[in-house]
Amino acid sequence: MDLAYVCEWERWPKSTHCPSVPLACAWSCRNLIAFTTDLRNDDQDLTRMIHILDTEHPWDVHSVNSEHSEAITCLEWDQSGSRLLSADADGQIKCWSMADHLANSWESSVGSLVEGDPIVALSWLHNGVKLALHVEKSGASSFGEKFSRVKFSPSLTLFGGKPMEGWIAVTVSGLVTVSLLKPSGQVLTSTESLCRLRGRVALADIAFTGGGNIVVATADGSSASPVQFYKVCVSVVSEKCRIDTEILPSLFMRCTTDLNRKDKFPAITHLKFLARDMSEQVLLCASSQTSSIVECWSLRKEGLPVNNVFQQISPVVGDKQPMILKWRILSATNDLDRVSAVALPKLPISLTNTDLKVASDTQFYPGLGLALAFHDGSVHIVHRLSLQSMAVFYSSAAPRSADEPAIKRPRTTGPAVHFKAMQLSWTSLALVGIDNHGKLSMLRISPSMGHALDVSLALRHLLFLLEYCMVTGYDWWDTLLHVQPAMVQSLVERLHEEYTRQNAALQQVLSTRILAMKASLCKLSPCTVARVCDYHAKLFLVAVSSTLKSLLRPHFLNTPDKSPGDRLTEVCAKITDADIDKVMINLKTEEFVLDMNTLQALQQLLQWVGDFVLYLLASLPNQGSPLRPGHSFLRDGASLGMLRELMVVIRIWGLLKPSCLPVYTATSDTQDSMSLLFRLLTKLWICCRDEGPTSEPDEALVDECCLLPSQLLIPSLDWLPVSDGLVSRLQPKQPLRLQFGKAPALPACATVQPDGLSRAPGQPKIDHLRRLHLGAYPTEECKACTRCGCVTMLRSPNKTTAVKQWEQRWIKNCLCGGLWRRVPLSYP
Repeated sequence: MDLAYVCEWERWPKSTHCPSVPLACAWSCRNLIAFTTDLRNDDQDLTRMIHILDTEHPWDVHSVNSEHSEAITCLEWDQSGSRLLSADADGQIKCWSMADHLANSWESSVGSLVEGDPIVALSWLHNGVKLALHVEKSGASSFGEKFSRVKFSPSLTLFGGKPMEGWIAVTVSGLVTVSLLKPSGQVLTSTESLCRLRGRVALADIAFTGGGNIVVATADGSSASPVQFYKVCVSVVSEKCRIDTEILPSLFMRCTTDLNRKDKFPAITHLKFLARDMSEQVLLCASSQTSSIVECWSLRKEGLPVNNVFQQISPVVGDKQPMILKWRILSATNDLDRVSAVALPKLPISLTNTDLKVASDTQFYPGLGLALAFHDGSVHIVHRLSLQSMAVFYSSAAPRSADEPAIKRPRTTGPAVHFKAMQLSWTSLALVGIDNHGKLSMLRISPSMGHALDVSLALRHLLFLLEYCMVTGYDWWDTLLHVQPAMVQSLVERLHEEYTRQNAALQQVLSTRILAMKASLCKLSPCTVARVCDYHAKLFLVAVSSTLKSLLRPHFLNTPDKSPGDRLTEVCAKITDADIDKVMINLKTEEFVLDMNTLQALQQLLQWVGDFVLYLLASLPNQGSPLRPGHSFLRDGASLGMLRELMVVIRIWGLLKPSCLPVYTATSDTQDSMSLLFRLLTKLWICCRDEGPTSEPDEALVDECCLLPSQLLIPSLDWLPVSDGLVSRLQPKQPLRLQFGKAPALPACATVQPDGLSRAPGQPKIDHLRRLHLGAYPTEECKACTRCGCVTMLRSPNKTTAVKQWEQRWIKNCLCGGLWRRVPLSYP
């Protein structure tokens, strides 16, 4: 493990952020981190704050006054990573969601209340989606073998089997409360006692079973008392929420049964199920003032022995032997330093070998480890079943400032602070910790867990986790932390190989996601940075093509023939004529008739298509330079065919409304620019199309492309802006010191920007999705992607239906799948 960066608060004269007691922290599958602090003013009044940040821009933290009257005890993200639950010591639960789908703007609209009863455990109801990772099959060709869907029932279903949303919480007095979110927006809440004899619940955790039930574990805080388990069943009867509870077998910690250590660890300080959907395994930690011990327990079915007398009367045959559930200890640690925080893995690794018999190539896999933080400032990664140490981190190295050279960093020594709350990322390759000073630390966890691995095995680990993120839709930022520039080319090639092995249906589903993943990888190496523009242009081209084709309507609605878009693709693939008018003759032009206002509103997108075709053809003579953006398009038959189809569509629409055509600056007034570009594009497409043999462009085509700059003004395309994220700046593995609310000065990036990609200050800016020019100093509010840096206006300036359809595609996520965040008007 090593430290990637730390982010701390600036101390103001009149107020200061201090860690809340207790401190809550949560990490979503979209790599959003939420944590709590208390804001103290001059009168020593405390304001309970919730802070939400994106791991790529930790300084851009959104701090919201939670309006919780007491300390916040729990934070919990939902399975999509877009909503957050917060609960406090007064029994209040709030549900937070993004305002305008912005990662740095949050609001609370619904919630529930168990007045005066502190919440000690909180969880969203399970939606029935569970994916198992088979590490031992990481070399398999099919994603279906590597990642299998596990049969798992939702906690509660609506009509038709749709999972019902809601949350469950446990209070300190032994109550369980369930709140259900009805489709109408109403909240249906019910509260029930866990058992008839209610007692104090100091610690609790919640897990789910495959049958749709809920298991709650509770402890009163004393190691001399048993750890109790309850089964909770939730149902809706007559529009009311009903809760049924049942007592399950309990356990006493092993350390309390050892006479030599009976009173050494008087308090249970941590109680956690190993996973939300793994109710059969639980982790317990008992502590004293100076030391701790950790135990791992498993719930098993065991045969109940039957006395010989009863066996003679009624012999036990086959499966008829009575079975009981019994807790068995799997492993326990020796005496440790006092544990301050525990973080459990979220990676659902499926172990084919039972319990401790783990395959040799997976015994150091990150997803098999859980993190323990100690009061001496160290963090240990231990195996989640055997509790053997796998990696250790000591917080002794002081991080450098983002603006300070490493050589000037003074050496400082002092008492190490310890983490009060920790969370592992969803691939277990990163760990975030909040210490007792309110400072956030981001740690990298090596895929090899500190053990020597050859490059091929390390690449296989990273590739496997990238594939997992591609299949699940989870953000892969934490995986990029471990990608070195020398790995990028191999990872991109192997990722493409694995993708092409999948069936056609799955390839279509994952087509845009793999492009976004390749783009984020290529940012990390100076040799591949130009390809980032190509991948984003491919994403934009696919989106424009599908949107424009969706506007086409058949002339007769009951026509059983193919859709106009499919017919367009078929005709353009079949007819290789370089004359655009001859291709148009074979199409039913009445299917292309649109409203005049719609055509005019689409002009900016049509202009981009025309400019992009002109740029690609003009760059053909320089195709030997891979650092030039657009290089990969020159040999991509599918993309060139898509551009050819769009040129035909634009030509037809131009006959209906000439003002929607792309505008070219030509040296001759009589030149038909569209026909010229289509002819050259067709010749280039024939050289590399999938249906025929590939060949190099002939000299005549190259010569004609060389003459293009003398016939048409070549546009300077506005590529994506330089991202201000941290991943590329963390490559040297030197920790950065950042400050909340203050963007660091952008140091020299590890990657070299090719010509045409950098923008000087004061140059006009552009809306990358609408292709509208915003001017050098935009006056409209804008939002930017947290990953690729794509910028677009927050509000739509156009009310046309077709433009709204285009903009609705990006209301929640960017082209690359990244989240949006509001940026200031003077964005770079």
